This record gives sequence, C-alpha cells and structure tokens, in this order.
Amino acid sequence: MTIQTSRRSFLKGAAATGAALFIGVNAKGAFAAASGVADLNPFVRIAPDGIVHVVIKHFEMGQGTTTGLATLVAEELDADWETLAVDLAPGDSNRYANLFFGTQGTGGSTAIANSFMQYRQAGAAAREVLVAAAANTWGVAPADVTIEKGILKAGTNSAHFGEMVAKAATLTPSEEPTVKDPAQFTLIGKDGLRRKDSRGKTIGQTTFAMDVKVPGQVTAMILRSPRFGGTLVSFDASDAADINGFIDAKALPNGSGVAVYAKNTWSAMQARDMIEAEWDFSAAENRSTDEMIAYHQGLLDKPTYQVREGGDFAATGKALEAADTMLEIDYVFPNLAHAPMEPLNCVIEPTANGVKFYDGAQFPGITQPVVASVLDLKPEQVEVETVYAGGSFGRRATPLSDYQVEAALAFTTLGGQTPVKLVWNREDDVRGGYYRPMAAQRAKIGLKDGKIVGWDHRIAVKSILKGGPFESVLVHNGVDDVSVEGIKDSHYDIPGMAVGLTDAETPVTVLWWRSVGHSQNAYSMETLMDAAAVAAGADPVQFRLDHLAGGTPDQVRLSGVLSLAAEKAGWGTPGKHMGVAVHKSFNSYVAEVAEISVQDGAIKLEKITCAVDCGLAVNPDIIRAQMEGGIGYGLGAIMRNKITFTEGEVDQSNFPDYEPLRITDMPDIEVHIVASAEAPTGVGEPGLPPAGPALANAIFAATGTRVTTLPMTDSGIEFV
Repeated sequence: MTIQTSRRSFLKGAAATGAALFIGVNAKGAFAAASGVADLNPFVRIAPDGIVHVVIKHFEMGQGTTTGLATLVAEELDADWETLAVDLAPGDSNRYANLFFGTQGTGGSTAIANSFMQYRQAGAAAREVLVAAAANTWGVAPADVTIEKGILKAGTNSAHFGEMVAKAATLTPSEEPTVKDPAQFTLIGKDGLRRKDSRGKTIGQTTFAMDVKVPGQVTAMILRSPRFGGTLVSFDASDAADINGFIDAKALPNGSGVAVYAKNTWSAMQARDMIEAEWDFSAAENRSTDEMIAYHQGLLDKPTYQVREGGDFAATGKALEAADTMLEIDYVFPNLAHAPMEPLNCVIEPTANGVKFYDGAQFPGITQPVVASVLDLKPEQVEVETVYAGGSFGRRATPLSDYQVEAALAFTTLGGQTPVKLVWNREDDVRGGYYRPMAAQRAKIGLKDGKIVGWDHRIAVKSILKGGPFESVLVHNGVDDVSVEGIKDSHYDIPGMAVGLTDAETPVTVLWWRSVGHSQNAYSMETLMDAAAVAAGADPVQFRLDHLAGGTPDQVRLSGVLSLAAEKAGWGTPGKHMGVAVHKSFNSYVAEVAEISVQDGAIKLEKITCAVDCGLAVNPDIIRAQMEGGIGYGLGAIMRNKITFTEGEVDQSNFPDYEPLRITDMPDIEVHIVASAEAPTGVGEPGLPPAGPALANAIFAATGTRVTTLPMTDSGIEFV
C-alpha cells in the first residue's frame, strides 16, 4: 500500500495547518483546554487529575490496538501505565485517517505499522509542552525537568500532569518533537505489559456494540432474500401482528428485504419468522455448489490476465515440455463465513444536525459518506461513536457499509425520528453475510534433474475490490491484487513462473476474510513447494531455503524465520510427523512447523512452532496472542469449515454445521519473535496463512495424502 501522509512529517504538516493537528484550536493556533480536560493533540488528552487519555484511532475488536497505540504514547510521555486510559476515537477522517488508506479505518494489520511514529510523536509533543510549562512555572531550564510515571520533577519541585496541563495547553510544540532512542525504551518491547482492554471485558464493564441502548429505540431485523441477488416482490406480515412486542414491518426501498420492527430482539426474531415473502430470483445465484465449482474450474483454461512480472505462458509451456518430472495439482477453496462471536449490529438515532451511529465501526471513514448519500445528508452530519466489537475478522470492514446502510434504510423507512437498533443473529451472519470467495486453482510444475524449470499457476476467484472504493488503489490493469497476493509476488526464485487470473462472476457477496487472498494462496504455494521438494527428493526445509538464496531483503527475512522455526521445532527428529510452511503477508514474515500424530487413522495436531519477524516488537505478549489466534482461526477453517449451496440457498446456519475450532483441536503453540530494529509491521493476520499448509504438509508426511480440496474433511481426513 502507498502511505498517503508521511508519518514523520505528520506533526510538522499539522502545525502548519493548525486545525489539522489540534482539537479545539483557538484563534492564535494554541491548544485549547475545555471542561478542564486538555486535548494536547488529537491523540493525547490530560484530565485535571493527571490521568492521561490516549485517543485510539484504530478500533478494538480483540486484536490489541488499545494497548499497542497507548504504549507508543506512554513511552514517549513517560506516563503512568497503570492509570493511563484509552478512548476510542469518533468518526473523523480529518484527524484520524489511516495513513495507508487515506480515510479512517482499521484493517490489513496496519494499526501499529501506520501509527508507530504518529503516536510516538504525539506523546513526544505532549511531553515537550508539559516540560516547558513546568520549567516556566518553576523558573528552571527545560533540561532540568524530568518525568517519571506521570510526575514532573525538578529539584524539590514536583507536580502531576494535571497541575501543568492548563499552561501546557497554551504552548505549541516544535515541528519535529524529539522521540526517544530505542535504547531508552521502558515500555515498547516490554514483556508482560498489562492489556488496557482486559479488565473491563473481564468484569463485564466494557460496552460492546450489542450492549448499546438509547432512549426510545426499537429493534429492527431484516428479512432478506434466501438467495444472493434476489429482490423483494411482496410480503404479508399479518401473522406477525400476533407476536407480543411486534411494532411494524416495512419493505426496504432498495428491494433488499423487509425491516421488522419490535420492542426487543426476541420479538423481532419471532415476528420475522411469521412473515411470508415472495422474491424475484431472476438475477440471483441459483446454482448449487457442484455447479459453482465446475464453473470456477472451467475458467482456469484461458486466464484473462497474466499477472506475474516477467512471466510468460508460452515460454513456461516450453519449459514444462522439457521437464523430466511433471506435477499437476488442482485446488478447490470453499466460501467461508467470518463468524465473529458478536454478529453485526449498530444503533442509529436522530440528532439536531443529522444522525448518530453507535457502532463497532471498522471503517467510519467509509460509513459516513455512504450513509450520508443514503439519507441525503453531508458526511459531517453522520456522527459515528465507535464502541468495542466482539471480533470481526474482516466482516465489519465492508467497503459498501452494508449493515450500516440497512440500519439507515430501516431508520428512514420508519420515519426518521425513532432510534433503531439493527441486529443480525448467527443465522443471518452464516447464511447471508459477505464471504471469503470460492476459488479454484491449478498448477503445473516441471522439474529437471531435481530442480524447478517451469511453473504454470492459474486462479479463478471473484474480485473483492472491483466496484468498491479501493478499486482505484488496489486494482491494476484489471487485476485485483488481493486475488493473486502471495503467488504473483512470491519471493521464491522460480524460473519460468507464469501466473494467470480470471474473475469469477456470481451474485454471492464477498469480502476480505482474515489474511484475505493470502489465506488460500499461501496454502497452494506452500503445499506445491512441498510437493516439488518431494518430487525432487529434497528435504522440504532445505528445498525452500535453496529457493530463497538470492539475498534479497525479503528472502533473507523469510529464510530467517524458516530456519528458526525448523530449529525450534526439532525438524527432522526421527519418528515425528512434521510439515512446514513459510509466507510473507502484511509485510511480516512467518514460518510454522506443524507436528501431528496419527491415532487409529485420525489426525491429532500436537504442536505448532511459529517464528515471526514483524519488525520492532512493540508488545511481545500481543504478538504472541495474535499469532496463536491467527493459527487457531486458520486451522478451524482449514479442517472443517465451508459454505455450500443448494440451488442458490446456503446449507449452513449456525455453529452446529459451521463448526468453530474445538478446544480439543487446539495444539500447543510456541511462538518465537525475531529481534529486529526494522519498523513494526502487521501481526493480526500473518499468523494464519502458513497454518493450513503446514498441517497439510504434515498430513502428507504421515499418510501420503495430499489435501487439495478444502476443508480437509471433504478430502477424507478425520481428526481426533
């Protein structure tokens, strides 16, 4: 991704434009203190009692952004970690834009990567004016003022931040406030730092989106088409009138469904079940899964786009003809639901100037203009108060703001005066959500004298980005980059590699799913590298290292994590069944070794050894947790999950038939973080891509079965 704004020049540029940096700036461009709380910049607030509040521009869905971003400010400010508080930022792209996206949003494992210097400089700027205020008050040089856990000191003088904040709010920091040398860090890189969101969640104090209730609200649930692309013809709600708590039912103006209004969620669910509706399926997805798979596989014959730089199908074909060993492997990847623990929901209420959302808002910078267009408002008339969300895995980051638009339509259809709480249940999420797209892949690999001489790789998958706001950034020459990421840009030295892509067409709505295209592309690449190693009679780890020997920075870092994971796992130990995979995604490098046992023909996943190079480790505990979470989430999908269709209607509905990872499935996980001085990179998603292929390669090592159709249970694999 291209950074829209330089991180290091953020304060400099903001100082030049005044309001772009400072909240509540007065006419002279100085900080303004209101209600006793000073906003020293968009990210740092200090209360009269000295408590530092860090404003978190990336919302928290369990991935640890509240802790990570707060660490950066606290480090530079020398704040007291135990009393420091965090506040989720409101919707405001002018102040809180993701520097990689150009608008306010959380995703792509970018939170720490794009905010690292921005939040450090915010903390350093706040420190600078607090020190200056104290020095001025005490008549000492700024160099004589020190800070320890939120206490300013100089000789016999001492004061907490709150005692100096009013004066500090009248001062302007330098354009480039000095940040600490890494040797001075006391919080960044510290193991065991207590998470900022844990206590509130543990004691039930944290407000999640589902918890929000505003005066006078009604609950709305949507009766949607049972097939993707269907439109409403008519409906009959007469039987719903008998449900206690039912208020009304109205067709949404875009024909997407019926909004059912009730006094509470249970009444809305019961009433919705009583409504009879007629749908027009002429433009809907009416195929069953087998037909959809055959369609995708048929697209592999003649790729629309040739996407790998330097790749040429004609030249690759000649190289394959000269090979003495040929591999040809087809893959089928199913649609997958995100299935976060908290299904989608939000509240919309009228304001004097427009509307206000209470939402676990992953992309408020998109929600505001999209909803504004629906309600004929200006984006600034759509307020967004961000609250915590119980997971997302990409589902809340819809570029089309689908559930917020539903809420807006339900709100305006009811008259636009009554607050509406939109609620999805689990069945709505599994049957009618936005899925990871189905994909088919085919690879032909030629080897001669044990070495790869040609690689023809073809992909058929529906584009996630075409038609959305990110198309202009991430679609190049017709190619959706996320469809081919991890293959098109593979860092293996593979001679004669050509990669083709064809966009599949279907009304089934698709969206990025944790690690996006890497989730299936790493699986195919790493199981293919394993198959090539076996065909060459080579050790799978050494075979990969041999193809990463070019000395590029990416190859050096991939080799580093691969060697570390293999060493820590005891690769090659006699009697142990192991598989390995290594992959770069979101600018992080992760290698994993899976160890399994076979018990009465069933597979038991015993251990995953993970090595990660994500640059400077801001919060090692969170990095380990994200690796563990990504591995677990990926394994659950690889082992058993799939969304299937019968004549266009989804077969699965809830966790009994769309199984999450079981506690008995979860292996021991050992995470090793590579020490690095490089800039921090993503950790929310990169742990997932290598997990599936590492397991698949271990299964092959133990049983000789190469799993190419997912989930693994569809290939006859049983798990203990």
